[in-house]
Amino acid sequence: MSLIGRSIRRKEDPPLVTGKGMFAADVSFPRQLHMRIVRSPFAHGLIRSIDTQTASALPGVVAIWTGDDVADIPPIDFRLTRIEGLESYRQHVLAQNRVRYVGEPVAAVFATDAYVAEDAADLVDLEIEELPVTLDASDAPTEFEPGRLTEPAVIRKGYGDVDGAFGAAHAVVELDLSIGRHSGVPMETRGAIGRYDAARDILEMYGAAKVPHWNRDQLARMLGRDRTAMHLHEGHVGGGFGIRGELYPEDVLVCAAALRLGRPVKWIEDRREHLIAANHSRQQCHHVRAAIDVEGRILGIENEFFHDQGAYVRTHAATVPDLAAAMLLGPYRIPNYRAVGHIRLTNKTPAGTYRAPGRFESTFVRERLMDAIAARAGITPVEARRRNLIASAEMPYKRPIDTLGTEVVLDSGEYAGLLDKALKRIGWTTLQDELKSRRAKGELVGAGLGIFVEKSGLGPFDNVKITVDPGGAVEIVTGAASVGQGVETVIAQICADTLGVDFDRIRVIHGQTDRIDEGLGAFASRVTVMTGEATRLGALKVRQKATEMAAELLQCTVDELGIVNGEIRKTAKASGPSISLAEIARHLLPTSKTRGSREPGLTGEGWFFSNHMNYPYGVHVAVVSLDRETGHVAVERYLVAYDIGRAVNPMLVEGQIAGGFAQGLGGTLFEEFTYDERGEPMNVTFADYLMPTAREVPALDVLICEDAPSPLNPLGLKGAGEGGTNAVGAAIASAIDDALGVPGAVTQLPVTPQRMRDILDRVLPEKR
Repeated sequence: MSLIGRSIRRKEDPPLVTGKGMFAADVSFPRQLHMRIVRSPFAHGLIRSIDTQTASALPGVVAIWTGDDVADIPPIDFRLTRIEGLESYRQHVLAQNRVRYVGEPVAAVFATDAYVAEDAADLVDLEIEELPVTLDASDAPTEFEPGRLTEPAVIRKGYGDVDGAFGAAHAVVELDLSIGRHSGVPMETRGAIGRYDAARDILEMYGAAKVPHWNRDQLARMLGRDRTAMHLHEGHVGGGFGIRGELYPEDVLVCAAALRLGRPVKWIEDRREHLIAANHSRQQCHHVRAAIDVEGRILGIENEFFHDQGAYVRTHAATVPDLAAAMLLGPYRIPNYRAVGHIRLTNKTPAGTYRAPGRFESTFVRERLMDAIAARAGITPVEARRRNLIASAEMPYKRPIDTLGTEVVLDSGEYAGLLDKALKRIGWTTLQDELKSRRAKGELVGAGLGIFVEKSGLGPFDNVKITVDPGGAVEIVTGAASVGQGVETVIAQICADTLGVDFDRIRVIHGQTDRIDEGLGAFASRVTVMTGEATRLGALKVRQKATEMAAELLQCTVDELGIVNGEIRKTAKASGPSISLAEIARHLLPTSKTRGSREPGLTGEGWFFSNHMNYPYGVHVAVVSLDRETGHVAVERYLVAYDIGRAVNPMLVEGQIAGGFAQGLGGTLFEEFTYDERGEPMNVTFADYLMPTAREVPALDVLICEDAPSPLNPLGLKGAGEGGTNAVGAAIASAIDDALGVPGAVTQLPVTPQRMRDILDRVLPEKR
C-alpha cells in the first residue's frame, strides 16, 4: 500500500510531546556570555551620544558595543526580489548616527549573566535629538537622508490596453481599501547562540531557522570568513510563518561577538522586543478599479497601492509588494491589467513576509472588487465569480507578468469545479434560506466567499543525500528546514514509498549546514514540492544501485527485482532468494571484496530543478453573525476547500490549513500594530496586541481536493502551507456585507469591534 496519500503520524512529535525538544533557549555552552540589546525609545532621531560608562562598570559586564564598534560590518543584504534602488535603505546591525523606529538596536551589552546584561542595558544613557516622523505610507514622500526620499522604488506590472478597456466599459467599479499591519507572532521568540571553535576555526550559530544556508553565506560574507568555516544549526522551531529565520541584526551580533570576544554568546528575545523588532507585515492601502461589460465580465483592472515597508528594507526587499501586484489577478480572466505599487518607508518596525505575503492583501482587494462588480451588475457574488473564472481547458494559463524571478504560468486548475464542490459542501442553497429566515427575525447574519490562487514550489533547486547503513537504517540529509510543517514526516513518506523501506527506519536530518553544502530552506510553500521530488529522485538512485548489486548476487536481471519492506526479491515469485538492503549496504562497504569497482556506500544524491512555481488554489466560505451593541463579529461556520494536486499526508495538510486559518482570522478581526503621533508603538504586550484564542476560532471544515495535479513534477505536488490564510479577510468581509445587506460596507482590515460599530452607525443607523 502506497505511503503517499496516507495520514501517518508525524515523526517530529515524540520529542516535543515528551518535553525533550531543543529550542534556542535550551542551548547553552560553558563560559557563555549573554547579549542584551539597547533599543531606541524614539521613532526618529539623531544620535548625539551614547554613554556606556556606568553600564560598563557593572560587575559581570564584559563589553558594550555601539555603532562605531561594528562600523566595519556591512548592512544586511537582500535574499529575495532585489530591485534597483533599494541598497541604500538596508539596515546596519547597530544604528549609525540616526534611529528610524522604536526598537532599533543602538547598542549591544555582553555580560556573564542574563540579568546583569539586562541591568546594564538599562544603564546605557542615550542622548537622541528627536526628529519629525512619517507614519502614513500614502502621504507624499519625505527625505530619508540627503538625496534620497522615503520612496525607494515603485513596482510596475501590467499588460494589454488598460485605457482602452476603461474607455469601452459598460461600467467602472472603484474601491479604496486598506489592510492593517500585523505579524506572525510565533510561540517561540527569536534566539541565537554564537560559538567560535578556535581549535577548528569554525564559527557556529545555533537557533537557525527557515534559510540556514543563505544565512550562513551572508554571515560569512559580512564577517569576512569562508562559508566552509561557518556552520549553522537548526533545532526545534516554535513557529516560523515567514518572519522567523530571516537574517536580523541580532543574529550577526552574536556571531561577531563570539568571534571577537572568544566566548559563546547567547541572545533570547523577550516578547516586547519581538513585537517591536521582528518583521511586521501586511500594511497596504489600495485604490483599485475595474472596467466591466454589461454582464459583469471584467475588461480590465487598474490598481495603485502604497506598501508600508517601515524604517528599512530588510532581507525580503520588494517581495511583498511584488507578490501583491503579480497575484492580485487570482483565478480570473483579466485581459488588461496595470498595477503600480509604491514602496514607502515610515518610522515603524521594518516589514517583511508573513504567511501568504502579498496574497492575503491582494485577495482581500480582488474579492472586495468581485463583490462590488456583482452589486453593480445586479448578479450574485457567486455568479460574478463564475463568469470570470479561467476554464480548465485554458490551462496552462500564462500571465504576461512575473514574480519572485519567475514567469506566472498557472500550471493546472479546475477553478469552477472547486467552487461547485465548496458550495455543495457548505450547503449553499439551504444556507441562504436559513440566513434569510434568521435575518427576518432581526439577526445580522450572512455568508460570504473568497476564491484565490496561491503559489508554491519555488525553485530553482533542491537536493538531498540518502544513505542506507549496514544495519538497514536510512538517513536523509536535506537542505530544507523545518518550521513545524512536518518536513521529516513527508520526506520520509516519499522515500519509504519510492525505496520500498520501513517508514520507521528513516531518519531525516535538516537545517545543518555542516551536513550538506547546499540548501534553500523552507519558505514559499516549497519544501514538499521541491525537496519531495529531490527525495524521490535520490531514492530512485539508491534503489538502482541496490538492485544492480542484488542482481549480481542473486544471478538475475535488475528488471526481475523489486523491493518490499527493505527486502530485494524477484517480483514474479512469492518466495525464493532475497537479500536485504542492509546486506547490500555491507556488500558496498569500502572493505568489501564483493563491491568490485562500484563506489563505496549504498548512497544516492537527488537534485530537482524547476524554473517555474506551481499554483494551488482554493475557496473560502464564511458564515458570520454581528452583535449590534458590541460590534463583535462571530464566525459561526467556516469552510476551506483547497486543491493541492496531490496530498502526501492529508492530516498534515489539514493541520497547515487550520493553523493558517487561525492566523488569517487574527489579521481579519483582531490583530493590528498601531502607533501614536510620535511613532510610539501602542501594541507591545499581549494585553494590547489581540490574537484569537480557542474561543474565537470556530470548528473548521476542510475539503482537500486533488483534481488538478501539477504537471511540473512527477508526483503532481503543490504546496499547502499558505492556503488557509489567503482568503480569510476576503471571505469574512463578504459575509459581513451580506449580514448588513450593504455591499461594500467593509473596506478596512481588521474589522475590530470599534470599526464594526462605526460601520453599523454608518450603514444601519436606524437599527442601532
